[in-house]
Amino acid sequence: MPVSASEHTASAESASEAEASRSGPITTAIAAARSLTTFLFISVYTLVLAPVGLIVLRIFRTNELLFVFGHGAVWLALHLAGIRYRVAGREHVPATRAVVFCANHQSNVDPPVLFKALHRRLYFLYKAELSKLPILGYMFDAGGFVPIERSNREEAMASIRRGAASIRQGHSFLIFPEGTRSRTDALLPFKKGGFIMAIQAQAPILPVAISGGRAAMRRGSWMLWPARVTVRIGEPVDTAGLTADDRDRLIAIVRTRIEALLAAGPLSH
Repeated sequence: MPVSASEHTASAESASEAEASRSGPITTAIAAARSLTTFLFISVYTLVLAPVGLIVLRIFRTNELLFVFGHGAVWLALHLAGIRYRVAGREHVPATRAVVFCANHQSNVDPPVLFKALHRRLYFLYKAELSKLPILGYMFDAGGFVPIERSNREEAMASIRRGAASIRQGHSFLIFPEGTRSRTDALLPFKKGGFIMAIQAQAPILPVAISGGRAAMRRGSWMLWPARVTVRIGEPVDTAGLTADDRDRLIAIVRTRIEALLAAGPLSH
């Protein structure tokens, strides 16, 4: 259902009010202190526990502990920052098979919220430049996440094949088909790689709409603000029998469903 002009206006007015309420120097100072505390605790948490998870991975050949520590880190960060989330549509997530979650992207808080909210063991198809981040990039690689180099078609297709093989092994993935954060509520054009990966794996795609994250972390800012985030999961879109020639039709279907989920608005907290 499309969002009316009046709803857009109301949303813009609410955003302006929220922006005004946090513009004072005391409020900003509190947010800055809270953000620094969050970053400090997460840094210490990662430095202490990441080596433990990597040692267990090397000895026992399992990344289970990395996911446990990852969920713990996200839980700690969200609570310290005052970011809360609610999820609708969990019943659409199959209990016994791997899927590809396909989500819109508005804020840097989206990936950690979805990592915690969607699945106990959620893998990512992510931008290759993030693998250069200290510690985090190494953890991504050790955890089995798949980097994709979009500027190199041959390498990108190799990453897609690797991701599809991982899905066939039972690993559910999260993709952000817009490729970067949208500055507005409107979706950016969708890139095709994640959809080709789902088709190659013959795995269902679950549309996901996340909203509210922009209030928690503005684009270009390092500060975290308390916020309420909504995650809506839609019904699976089956890819059984589809080929690469069907990717544009598949993208159109998933995009339409994400737009509908976004139009449903925030959940009450």
